[in-house]
Amino acid sequence: MNQLINKYNVPGPRYTSYPTVPYWNVNEFTKDKWLNNLHENFKLSNATNGISIYIHLPYCESLCTFCGCHKHITKQHKVEAPYIDAVLKEWQMYLNSFNSKPLIKELHLGGGTPTFFSCSELKRLVNGIFKDATKHSEIEMSFEGHPNNTTFEHLQTLFDLGFKRVSFGVQDYDEKVQQAINRKQTFEKVKEVTMNARLIGYESVTHDIIYGLPFQTIESIQQSIQKTADLLPDRISFYSYAHVPWIKGNGQRGFKDEDIPKSEIKRKLYEIGREMLQEIGYFEIGMDHFALPTDLLYKSYKNNTLHRNFMGYTPFKTNVLIGLGVSAISDCSNAFAQNEKKIDLYLAKVNNNELPVFKGHILNETDLVLRNCILDIICKFYTDLTKVYAIIPKEDLLNRLSEFIDDKLIIIENNKLNVTDLGKTFVRNICMAFDDYLIKDQPETQIFSMTI
Repeated sequence: MNQLINKYNVPGPRYTSYPTVPYWNVNEFTKDKWLNNLHENFKLSNATNGISIYIHLPYCESLCTFCGCHKHITKQHKVEAPYIDAVLKEWQMYLNSFNSKPLIKELHLGGGTPTFFSCSELKRLVNGIFKDATKHSEIEMSFEGHPNNTTFEHLQTLFDLGFKRVSFGVQDYDEKVQQAINRKQTFEKVKEVTMNARLIGYESVTHDIIYGLPFQTIESIQQSIQKTADLLPDRISFYSYAHVPWIKGNGQRGFKDEDIPKSEIKRKLYEIGREMLQEIGYFEIGMDHFALPTDLLYKSYKNNTLHRNFMGYTPFKTNVLIGLGVSAISDCSNAFAQNEKKIDLYLAKVNNNELPVFKGHILNETDLVLRNCILDIICKFYTDLTKVYAIIPKEDLLNRLSEFIDDKLIIIENNKLNVTDLGKTFVRNICMAFDDYLIKDQPETQIFSMTI
């Protein structure tokens, strides 16, 4: 295994989209093209299973040095109301352009720290979203909460608004690791918010754990997993730490590079954690995710409806995902659009009655075929290559995949590609073999995190 890890531990995308953001054709993108594609797909999506909404709430009171998200650090809560005003105004712009009332199937609040916001502002936000929209009968509403500032009132208020799933960022319980990443929270606090969520009636509680953090050891990851097992969350996101200081600046320089576990040790941390989780009763879902068999994510994996988008893994697919707020990304199946990444620019555009989109990509037919192939691999661990052969000649594609076949990471029979159990460790690398943009235009500098 160590030989394979050394071989395949290269920079690579996580494929929350294809094409990946660095390869978007921004020169041919316009807001009008985005809106035209959105309107066509909105009609289809709204008439069938509805649409999804992601709202980015960027504020945090302190900087976690492992974080690669778009965030703004402040203790000044006067920023809440103007930001919520802007998000609702942005949503109204979309509403004004639709020809029917949106049917919302999925709503997720991410960040940043959504629970930075007061209960009253969160209530105003959610009520504003649904003021001129309809809730799907099987809507899933979820939010991300920081254990240290998610109050019982937060949980109750959001539950009363329709939220039934909450994700708590735990990361690690070891004090030395917490010190390095500036994320100090006790097991008792995580237990408190988890128990409160269950007491109130939340159907699914997720804990986010990260492996590969500075100063992590086999012993510390075992202790963190055992503490997690004591609380038995319904889902666990067991993420690989993405060390990308060249993108996030000093935010990921709270420790030295040599403090980070090397690739072989890092993967060992995951393998040990995975084994422990499976012994407890969790099932591995897609990439870096685990769920109990009672959870909707597991059920969607078993019935082949698991999907992956800019929110990560979701239990179902909608043809339209609208991202609201600073840096949020929208997806209407054949087009992507991203909002301004700086808060002042975002607020200025919205308050000037301008849609805050600043770049995007319109997918062509080749993009769509390769996107579906990559989605199949990363969600289902198999794909049908028939349509791919029409784009990439069979001989060329098999040459790209030959090393994976030789290393027993994939099996190809009757134009079907199946990822082996061993290959699941290297699923990002397998997806890269279908990434025409990456293959034809290798970056001169590192723009992606390491795959292992």
